[in-house]
Amino acid sequence: MSPMRLIILLGAALAAMAAAILVRNMAAPTTVTQTVTDTQTVIKDKEVSQVKVLVSRRDLAIGDRIATGDLEWAPWPEAHVVEGYSTETENADAIEKLAGSVVRIPIYNQEPILKQKLVLANDTSLMAALLAPGMRAISVEISTESASGGFILPNDKVDVILTHEIEVQTEQAITERAVTTTIIKNVRVLAIDQVFRPDENGGSSQIGNTATLEVSAKEAELVALSQRMGTLSLSLRPWSDSSESMARDSRTDMLEVGNPYGSGHGGITIYKNGQAASAGLGGN
Repeated sequence: MSPMRLIILLGAALAAMAAAILVRNMAAPTTVTQTVTDTQTVIKDKEVSQVKVLVSRRDLAIGDRIATGDLEWAPWPEAHVVEGYSTETENADAIEKLAGSVVRIPIYNQEPILKQKLVLANDTSLMAALLAPGMRAISVEISTESASGGFILPNDKVDVILTHEIEVQTEQAITERAVTTTIIKNVRVLAIDQVFRPDENGGSSQIGNTATLEVSAKEAELVALSQRMGTLSLSLRPWSDSSESMARDSRTDMLEVGNPYGSGHGGITIYKNGQAASAGLGGN
């Protein structure tokens, strides 16, 4: 065999071997190794500076008198302390100082105490602070029978009922007859000298002698006149229909001279043919 042919055969053999190796590598599965590095985020708690602020321990309604047990010191973020808050470091005796104050604006449980919402116990304008603008305060005599058994409390709404006697002249004689009329509806009670003391039997109430009502100037005149005419009773209204949206009504027409109930009436009503007519003497 010539040397040239031998070289060609050797080259072909090497090419065949290279091709076999290449085909085997292409048929084998490929394994890819990937390294994943997880990034961990560490959140550090930031320490918040706190102070103790005076807060309410319960819901306080208008007219409530504050006791020492109604207030407490509670942790509060120092950055959120605004002007008017009482802090323990600056007013350590604030609870004792505010005891006996009366709530002027409702305060809710755990709400910081602001003096603007209170009338201090030594403030001589206590009742004036509780009055709405343009309104008046007037007191009426009450008893157990005339004040819903003693369960009327400050900030309740009531109707004021007048009971009095009129003289009725019939064809035979003049007789007296008791009549009633609601003179004011939906009146707010500002104060009542009544003490409520809970006990193991569920509680008991001690009735005072007067209730103070919030009325308009004309309604104050009406109440004063009605107390001279007869007996006033307070009829307690449910909370469901005693809101500000409920109609307020009053019999201020009774103040008019010449009205059968008014100041110019002599107190005698004549009934003729089933019709009532005034027989008053008139007035100036």
